[in-house]
Amino acid sequence: MTRIKRGYIARKHRTKTRLFTSSFRSKLTISQQKIKALVSAHRDRDRKKRDFRRLWISRINAVIRENKNEKYYSYSIFMYNLYKRQLLLNRKILAQIAILNRNCFYMISNEIIK
Repeated sequence: MTRIKRGYIARKHRTKTRLFTSSFRSKLTISQQKIKALVSAHRDRDRKKRDFRRLWISRINAVIRENKNEKYYSYSIFMYNLYKRQLLLNRKILAQIAILNRNCFYMISNEIIK
């Protein structure tokens, strides 16, 4: 049986991998660099979601604690009352309202308390 060389398909695969890792500055081999890059990308997609959620929570909490009308009011109490009233506003929207339109946010929080 004759030996079959993989030819252009293998060359195309190697070229694609080499182009993917061409800008990396590392002492790893090309295949190790590619694996490391893909693992980091996968990990950081999940981390990005966590980081944004933390940012939204801290923004909401900061604006709630700034409100002088209510003493001893925090993020956890606000979210508890929000869900108790069945107002379905997610944290992203609440954070945007808190940053861009504080008066509207204060109106929402005052309505929830009553």
